[in-house]
Amino acid sequence: MLKELPEKGELVVCTVTKAKGFGAFVKLEEYPDVKGFIHIKEVAPGWIKNIRDHVREGQRIVCKVMDVDPSKAYVDLSLKRVNEHQRREKIQQWKNEQKARKLLEIVCNEAGINEENCREIGIKLVEKFGTLYAAFEEVVKDEEALRKEGMDGEWIEKCVEVAKENIPPPIVEIAGYVEMNCFKPDGIKHIKEALKKMEGKFDGSEVVVKYISAPLYRIEVVAPDYKTAEKILKKQVEKGIEYIKKHGGTANFKREIK
Repeated sequence: MLKELPEKGELVVCTVTKAKGFGAFVKLEEYPDVKGFIHIKEVAPGWIKNIRDHVREGQRIVCKVMDVDPSKAYVDLSLKRVNEHQRREKIQQWKNEQKARKLLEIVCNEAGINEENCREIGIKLVEKFGTLYAAFEEVVKDEEALRKEGMDGEWIEKCVEVAKENIPPPIVEIAGYVEMNCFKPDGIKHIKEALKKMEGKFDGSEVVVKYISAPLYRIEVVAPDYKTAEKILKKQVEKGIEYIKKHGGTANFKREIK
């Protein structure tokens, strides 16, 4: 279930084992027996007086892989090249995978599957779904997800049971912006109606319109996956734009604003 070495440019979860004047030594949590080093120049921007002001032994951090030495199972890392958003996202992914591995162990134990075969199942799940956690998420959405990928065995029913008990339904959030005007005497009424037509709930998905500042409105979509979210966003925005144009107004959709 785990790769032997990370790839250059990859974000990895590390635990600091030693912090000295010229850098910090770490172990990579996702790669057993792989160690790394963060040169003091890659710890933080600017001049560093004391490295312990930035990292300390036992601290868990997220680093970017700068170089890999396969012969020594050793990597050069950077801490300063990881922003806060990347850090939070990576930590959450790592926690999810830890949780998924424990859940797979439960599935295998309750299904009477030995450690070697359990590992093979884990490898297949990662090959099919990208990560173990993603596999459990798919099972929550579709009980037949594993069988559709050609897997079989009594363990699948146990996997569905464990997934539904422990994994929340996956959701994604996307947004866009609409500039909308209507200069007719009753234009405000038509704008409100157009925005109302964009909102709604659709089988586990929801669209909400928020006022930013006239004539700008933010359209937010929450859905089980990105494909569904994008489809709903497009459809609902088109409804609102079609309505306002029929009533003498104008509208323009933007995915982002500058």
